[in-house]
Amino acid sequence: MVEAVDRRTVGHPGVGRVLVVIPTYNEADNVTRIVARVREAAPAVEILVADDNSPDGTGAIADALARTDPHVHVLHREGKKGLGAAYLAGFAWARDRGYDAVVEMDADGSHAPEDLPALLDAARDADLVIGSRWTRGAQVVNWPLRRLLLSRCGNMYARLALGMPVADATGGYRVYRSTALAAIDLESVRSQGYAFQVELSRLAHRAGVRIVEVPITFAEREHGDSKMSPLIVAEALWRITGWAVQDRRTAVRRGVHRTPDGQVRWP
Repeated sequence: MVEAVDRRTVGHPGVGRVLVVIPTYNEADNVTRIVARVREAAPAVEILVADDNSPDGTGAIADALARTDPHVHVLHREGKKGLGAAYLAGFAWARDRGYDAVVEMDADGSHAPEDLPALLDAARDADLVIGSRWTRGAQVVNWPLRRLLLSRCGNMYARLALGMPVADATGGYRVYRSTALAAIDLESVRSQGYAFQVELSRLAHRAGVRIVEVPITFAEREHGDSKMSPLIVAEALWRITGWAVQDRRTAVRRGVHRTPDGQVRWP
């Protein structure tokens, strides 16, 4: 029989109750491994596996983990609806159950759970913590030059176009305080993939939440297939350009100007 989690003893000091949301689709080779690493790295947090009805049985594996560990929960979704939709569902699940912070983490191991304590420590003094691949001290392992250039250039474009003080706007390893999620208009979010992370970075910046980046070690997945596609990249570029035009018009209308370093200071 699985014992219930004592809510008084879970969470992270200075942050509170923490839920790690791990979206999955055909991650049968990875889900057990990633859950075990999270439990080892941060034993007091809880985990929500948000599975999009994976045909490879990922959901059933997650259910088996949840039956033996009260810190593990499973959200079964009807089908493959995209990374952004999975995270939004996870945010809602966390809000309804009173969590103080929500972590975004990939299932494939590219986001090292061993970095999670440092991100949670930073969340004591920030509303949004981004595990960054492009700040001093970060490492990217086993990525081909093409992927490195794509990420570097994409993030530079997002930062300059949107006027955000964020080096890794596409990074998907994050900690959101509940106050940050409450300040963001999540109902307006429609994007997926890289664009989803950029959109939430943009909305957080515009809402005035405190954003901090912490260097991480990012490694290419060892098992399973990458979900990256040219369509995801095209969506990100198209949406960033559209947001940049929209923000420029709004800034002109409000009389907001960029600082010398290119950032937009929203009132």
